[in-house]
Amino acid sequence: MLKTYRGSCHCGAVRFEADLDLTQSSYRCNCSICRRTRFWPAVARPEGFRLLAGEGDLTQYLFNTRNNQHYFCRHCGVRAFGVGTETPIGKMYGVNLGCLDDVTDEELAGVPITYVDGLNDRMAAPAFVVHL
Repeated sequence: MLKTYRGSCHCGAVRFEADLDLTQSSYRCNCSICRRTRFWPAVARPEGFRLLAGEGDLTQYLFNTRNNQHYFCRHCGVRAFGVGTETPIGKMYGVNLGCLDDVTDEELAGVPITYVDGLNDRMAAPAFVVHL
């Protein structure tokens, strides 16, 4: 069931709302950027994501195919969300679960995780996932 969550970067310059279903799978990936930033996204549809503040405080990073947009707060460096275009559902927002302000530890502990081998460009799980 969709629920509206509020979130922010560490310094609070970037703030957003996202309609998320935390009974649906989130993702952990071993690609170079997700592994380095420990990005743990849940999926929001475009109509379910609202940037409330901080558009001018975001820095965009593009790499590889340059199709997925990685956004970081230019003040604190936190990656609160990204925009995926190379996904099975088309455009989507990957909302960093660690940036949600109003989610409980109990809710986070129950979020299902799908592991993706982004390092080798495969949707299958990598051989080792505990470190992700």
